[in-house]
Amino acid sequence: MDSVLAIRYKDGCVIAADQTNARSVLAYQHNLDKVTELGKHTAMGVSGPNADMVNFSEYISKNMALYEAMNHGSKLSVNAQAHYVRSVLAEALRKGPYQVNLMLGGYDEKTKEANLYFLDYLASMQKVNFGCQGYAGAFCLSIMDREWKEDMTKEEALDVIDHCIGELGKRFVIAQPNFIVKVVDKDGVTVSKFGADPNDN
Repeated sequence: MDSVLAIRYKDGCVIAADQTNARSVLAYQHNLDKVTELGKHTAMGVSGPNADMVNFSEYISKNMALYEAMNHGSKLSVNAQAHYVRSVLAEALRKGPYQVNLMLGGYDEKTKEANLYFLDYLASMQKVNFGCQGYAGAFCLSIMDREWKEDMTKEEALDVIDHCIGELGKRFVIAQPNFIVKVVDKDGVTVSKFGADPNDN
């Protein structure tokens, strides 16, 4: 029942995710951070069962750090990171699939462009301007389609995400009281806001 929302704007991406950790009819916590930083200018919002979500997110982020350490600080582009994540999902698909769906976004320092990718557990990947994972798509894709524009600013992108979160709160039967929203741009990955502090255990 996770919701992951993402939108690309002129100079970056906004990625948001609900903060609920739930299984069956039980909610275990409401301050989970489902948006993982992969590098200084890349992050991915992940949905799926908590075990797979945490395992997959940590595996990818640590491998990105390992690549950078082994290549004298050289960083993969956003496009290369998305293809690497897709290859991990594809390889696992033939062995023990990760039950995760994600939105991966980032800012490429070389091209000075923001990129956003939609990936699912079947290892399909698509470059997009906006997207959702989970039931959020039924409520939010039409909003994003109507309000997204090529040269939108960060503030406008954040407004679209707020509009989507408001719509989920109003229409979606499952309560998702808290969302964490992160911005990825030339300044790095920053937390725009959260409903509950992920560090508050």
